[in-house]
Amino acid sequence: MKRQHILFLHLFYWLYFIWYQFRFEFFPDGETIKFQTYAIAVSFLLVNIITFYVNYFIVLPWTYKKQKLYKIILGFLVMFLFFSFLRYSIEEILYPILFGFRNYHEKTPFSFYLFDNTFYSYTTIFISSLIWFLGNAMKSEKEKRQLVEEKKNSELQALKTQINPHFIFNSLNNIYSLVYQKSDKALPAIEELSQLLRYSTKDLEKDYITIDKEITYIESLMGLEKLRIKNPEFITFEKNIQDPKAEISPMLLVPFVENTFKHGDFNRKGFDLKIDDSKGILYFYLRNFKTDKQKDVTSGIGIENVRKRLEILYPKKHTLSIQETELEFIVDLKINLEK
Repeated sequence: MKRQHILFLHLFYWLYFIWYQFRFEFFPDGETIKFQTYAIAVSFLLVNIITFYVNYFIVLPWTYKKQKLYKIILGFLVMFLFFSFLRYSIEEILYPILFGFRNYHEKTPFSFYLFDNTFYSYTTIFISSLIWFLGNAMKSEKEKRQLVEEKKNSELQALKTQINPHFIFNSLNNIYSLVYQKSDKALPAIEELSQLLRYSTKDLEKDYITIDKEITYIESLMGLEKLRIKNPEFITFEKNIQDPKAEISPMLLVPFVENTFKHGDFNRKGFDLKIDDSKGILYFYLRNFKTDKQKDVTSGIGIENVRKRLEILYPKKHTLSIQETELEFIVDLKINLEK
């Protein structure tokens, strides 16, 4: 429920209240309208308005903040007494002084006055409380959504900061190997890495980037890795992107490819990579042969990172299947990119 709806409830209640009181209670058809009737009607309306908003802005916030049942009950009792004393002050003290008449008979016991006005006041106090609780529930829900959103954004930012250092660390390992071997490929590799870093530092700050930029990351990574691989012809990459400007979270696909280069077998066979989209659905398929070497204990960081980001960004809008055998590692990912 939005704030405008709460304001509408206030307006609707008072329009109905005025129509009902003036149409049926104070000025029914066939009766002669007197000044005394007008005066009592105005005082009754004024007392209801004051009671309504004293309860709404002061009593309810205070009692609810304490969250004690006895204080909430006490708050309601105080409002019943407040209504009665306020009406008594106007109609039984002020009006006799100003106009020479009162609403109740002069000899009416005060106990009866309290009892009678309990009936008149409960509607206003009840409606005031009901609207306040609706508004408070709306505010609490809004704050809850904001907290969830802030938590999600903080977690995503933390996950993003994990990606960049991990990616740089692996790339520097590759370049170090080329430099150690005094390979002519070292300088081109450094240049390729600098290009990748320019992309990543610029776009990791964004919530979403276009698919073609994510593919550019992948192609740059592949270009960097091919410099150190003896059989780059083993690498196949098929792409069929119908909507290159569709948006995706940055560095969501890259970790799979980066992990493949780190642990794949490029002596016998490389890997097959396919990316295509259709009607807002992105398909990512990767299949590679594993090396016989012992797996690096840190290799799972990127994959686990992607799992968490997918759960946050695309809940119930993605499927991720990772199959791992003694020889192969297969990733089959489908994401619904429609927002």
